[in-house]
Amino acid sequence: MTNRPDAVERWGLYEIELNGPSAGNPFIDVELTATFQRRNREVSVGGFYDGDGRYRIRFSPDQEGRWTFRTHSGAAELDGRTGELNVTPPGPDNHGPVHVAGGSTFRYADGTRHESFGTTCYHWTHTGDRAHEAETLASLADSPFNKVRMCLLPTGGMRPPRLAFVGDEPGRLDKTRFDPEFFAHVEERVLDLQRLGIEADLILFHPYDKGHWGWTT
Repeated sequence: MTNRPDAVERWGLYEIELNGPSAGNPFIDVELTATFQRRNREVSVGGFYDGDGRYRIRFSPDQEGRWTFRTHSGAAELDGRTGELNVTPPGPDNHGPVHVAGGSTFRYADGTRHESFGTTCYHWTHTGDRAHEAETLASLADSPFNKVRMCLLPTGGMRPPRLAFVGDEPGRLDKTRFDPEFFAHVEERVLDLQRLGIEADLILFHPYDKGHWGWTT
């Protein structure tokens, strides 16, 4: 096990990285979960294959104190791994995830009111132009927006350099295999938004494709 910190903030990100089987199609052949426990409370979290024989489990603890975990998998290399983490108080800018409060308002997990003032940058991560992405972030940093609505998948005739699934031709994508580099890039941009204090409103699926890429077939 690598990259396992001793401590993580409440509502922060705790990641377990494991090495496991890479033969066949690990995206669908290998199941991996972890049970995190604090006192008598248990939380089950699914893991995922991240390419090159690497598997990850990510957990955002919502209570401070000592947690333990155990992994579960049909693959011997991934099963029965144990550990513990100490969850510390959140930092001054960490208010936790946003949720609906009272049916018409939003609040962070710590009770702080969230006044959502958003914009759309649907495909800013699909151009393959890092300079354009940096310019977008700089523009957002100098704006009043605290939420950005963005798409995971491209639209219509767009031809981005990487896609969520393996392949590059409409109708011929291997939807049983994800492209880890694509998702790593999206994650980098989401973390950039987090550092700016901007919520990422990520659209996983959308109707704007009109069947061009065949995401739903």
